[in-house]
Amino acid sequence: MGQRAVRRAVAGAVFGVALLLSAVAWGSHPLITDDAETQGKGKFQVEVNGQYDSDRETVDGVSVNERGTQIATILSYGLTDTVDLVLGLPYQWRKITEDDVTVSDERGIGDATFEVKWRFFEKDGLMLALKPGVILPTGSESRGLGAGRVGYQAFLIGTKIADPWEFHANLGYIGNANKVDERRDIWHASLAAEYELIENLELVGNIGIERNRDKAGSGHPAFLLGGFEYEVAESVSLSLGVKYGLTAAETDWSLLAGVAFRF
Repeated sequence: MGQRAVRRAVAGAVFGVALLLSAVAWGSHPLITDDAETQGKGKFQVEVNGQYDSDRETVDGVSVNERGTQIATILSYGLTDTVDLVLGLPYQWRKITEDDVTVSDERGIGDATFEVKWRFFEKDGLMLALKPGVILPTGSESRGLGAGRVGYQAFLIGTKIADPWEFHANLGYIGNANKVDERRDIWHASLAAEYELIENLELVGNIGIERNRDKAGSGHPAFLLGGFEYEVAESVSLSLGVKYGLTAAETDWSLLAGVAFRF
């Protein structure tokens, strides 16, 4: 395999999984960090979240430009007041060019996720939850849209409510079973804050880091995110955010937008 084919294979696998990460059912959009709150018994939430990613780097003197778009649909159901079932399914598009020549242009369904969030502690505005889940290989690994194997993950989630602030922290492990020669053991750590600027409008901020899935990669992906969430009505909210890569291993920048319906 020539150098160009190697660059294309590596870039496709890494960027494809970077898009896939956004399909995982995280917290209140546009945050990556999850919160410990649940829907409530018998209640549903449907989220439709879009994301545009852009990343540029130079590999062996060649300019590699990677762009991608994702639409993720996430359904949450309150099994009890403290337990949610969460199902997420993404549709992805990604394009890679080398010196302005297209070398990959793929689109399709990514890997689905199924998670259970259990809030096991709540007192004086402090909440703790566990969120285990499985990653289902519904995306094509040969096209860079999935991992090719069933994976699993578990997150410990903490939330502290101190009006008008909310703070969230996540520690997680991802069993990244895959057929694309990535690391199998991935850790995640992130922090987020929400501030109610005016009624129904919250400003949000997020920072986090995760172990690099690329075995040959140097450093770990770290990000900084800012945005807002606006509650149009009691059952509908809109969100918008921008995510910036703090390290070379992270996507340079992403634009995130979403809508959530509760019933």
